[in-house]
Amino acid sequence: MDKAKIEKAVKEILKAVGEDPARPDIKDTPRRVADMYEEILGGTKLNPEKELDVVFEKDHDEIILLKGIPLYSICEHHLLPFIGKAHVAYIPKGNRVTGLSKLARWSIAWRSGYRCRERLTTDIADVV
Repeated sequence: MDKAKIEKAVKEILKAVGEDPARPDIKDTPRRVADMYEEILGGTKLNPEKELDVVFEKDHDEIILLKGIPLYSICEHHLLPFIGKAHVAYIPKGNRVTGLSKLARWSIAWRSGYRCRERLTTDIADVV
């Protein structure tokens, strides 16, 4: 990720909307935006499906549920961040179970990248 380019682009956006990027209250905004993009998009190389790869045999056929997984990403249409929580549940099939820690780790891979909010539920269900 080229944070210097992001900072330069944010300064240009500020100028384009008539703002002075050197104004004391917003002079650090380009750096803050670059830091935000690094945090939100930092795991774009991770594959959400790979995070759920570790499966073990367990004689268990009841629902497995993890609630309140932090979920945030950037809207691919507007480049604005969105924040929420995911609740993931599944019923093991054929005694194949993945651990709860894998579901939580999966959220890091999932939130890294640009997402269409309207497709989010379907995209998550397809991976799980």
